[in-house]
Amino acid sequence: MSNQASPFHAGELVVQERMGVREQIEPWARKVIRDFLPDEHRRFYAEQPFLVAAGRDASDRPWATLLADGPGFIRSPDAQTLEINAELAAGDALAEAFDAGADMGLLGIEFATRRRNRVNGRITQGRDGIRSLRVDQAFGNCPQYIHEREWERAPVGAEPSFETMEVLDAPAIGWIESADTFFIASGHRAEGEAAHYGMDASHRGGDPGFVRIEDERTLVFPDYAGNNHYNTIGNLAVDPRVGLLFVNFETGDMLQLTGRATIDWDSAALNAFPGAHRLVRIRIDALVRLENALPIRWKTTGGAVRSLRLAEKRTESNDVTSFMLVSRDGGALPDFEPGQHLPVEIPIPGHERRVGRTYSLSAWPETEQKTDLYRLTIKRESEGLVSRFLHDQLEVGDLISARSPAGDFILRQGTRPVVLISAGVGVTPMTSMLGRLSDPAEERPVWFIHGAKDGAHHPLAEEVGAQAASHARIRTHVAYSQPRPEDRQGHDFDSAGRISGDLIASLLPDLDADYYLCGPIGFMSSVYSDLEALGVPENQIHSETFGPAGAA
Repeated sequence: MSNQASPFHAGELVVQERMGVREQIEPWARKVIRDFLPDEHRRFYAEQPFLVAAGRDASDRPWATLLADGPGFIRSPDAQTLEINAELAAGDALAEAFDAGADMGLLGIEFATRRRNRVNGRITQGRDGIRSLRVDQAFGNCPQYIHEREWERAPVGAEPSFETMEVLDAPAIGWIESADTFFIASGHRAEGEAAHYGMDASHRGGDPGFVRIEDERTLVFPDYAGNNHYNTIGNLAVDPRVGLLFVNFETGDMLQLTGRATIDWDSAALNAFPGAHRLVRIRIDALVRLENALPIRWKTTGGAVRSLRLAEKRTESNDVTSFMLVSRDGGALPDFEPGQHLPVEIPIPGHERRVGRTYSLSAWPETEQKTDLYRLTIKRESEGLVSRFLHDQLEVGDLISARSPAGDFILRQGTRPVVLISAGVGVTPMTSMLGRLSDPAEERPVWFIHGAKDGAHHPLAEEVGAQAASHARIRTHVAYSQPRPEDRQGHDFDSAGRISGDLIASLLPDLDADYYLCGPIGFMSSVYSDLEALGVPENQIHSETFGPAGAA
């Protein structure tokens, strides 16, 4: 595995090695990090009212800003180009930064649906406010810690203004300490040309107060689990220069800062930030405060949709439990599509604020007239703050909070057969999809292929088996990597070993199907590569990656 072919630069690789994910993430990243925009991403950008942008000023300092003008200000004339028609406010730290040849990192983020997508590249031309970006890398991001908001046009007559600052004043400190979201700009460019060089724009979110002020020129924030790419942390490992952007979503004000970062990997200070993997401390060099800088505004919609009551708690396997949740008032719940996830907020004793996680919904309602129950099927992780609490302490009758289901890992319409392939707790969204595909109105043939360690670690097995037994067009195959003697005696599985392309080809002589993959990164990467080697087109392979505790 040569670094030349890697989508990651040296800093990212070092951090991945340190965190023990290098061998897992590399093959998968080569599949999902592209040098072009798939059609669905091109449509996504064309629908966005704003973008987060990262760049460098004339002194080579990184900054982040927002480019905004409502839907339609971004277009993609081809798969390797984005054209952006937006002016930056006077005084913006990046107002003069995006000339031809400049590095630019972009983040498209849709607060209402919690989707996001990143693009890195170089400006090929800039004229009359239109900037054309050549795509070097593009990839989707996980939805964790995104607070839901809806946008609207700014009121007429709001006059923009700006001021530069050297240190944080009292209003800026109050702003930062109350923020639940900020954006971060980082970058790396070494000798030569490589797609993994350039600027990155990224998102960070948490409960209000997750960013803390140490003094008028220093702030610190926790870095939580993400997609294991370590793009931002990898950049900072080789170039500590960094830019942060705080946005007042109600007024259109922005606070930009640039400085230098240090990474705290394992000090006792981490104990003050439950769930954080590391801390990032920023020493501020310069600030810009802009008022009424944006042509759009946002209103928060991401508070708890309603309180949910635990109606039943059911053991599914040695380390997996299902949690059946109903509304507190007995009413219908917001509908969802099979494959989507549910953002939940858990009140954990000893924690001042609720702790947020996102779990796939594992059951499709028997009737489409209304949704009156959500089922989350969650693996207990030995170091998982939320999964341990749910398994060990949440009892029937207890309440949690949830927002609306979200996510775009859903069944596509079509006539091709559907193949659901999962491993471990990745079975959860697949079970929901199988419920939808069991509908009498469906005619598509279905294969449900699942891998587990053994029968003791195989959740929802009886449910899937019952669905298959009731529908002749649904077939299943279970692979145990380490079957027990009792598994063999009970004929609880179909093959020993792991799921592979050879196994899939033996089950489906005609490989023209839509494939849905969900499970650990190593599993996903291997199966994805095998399907490509078998000649399955990329647009027929759909995937969802699972992290700790079955969080999507």
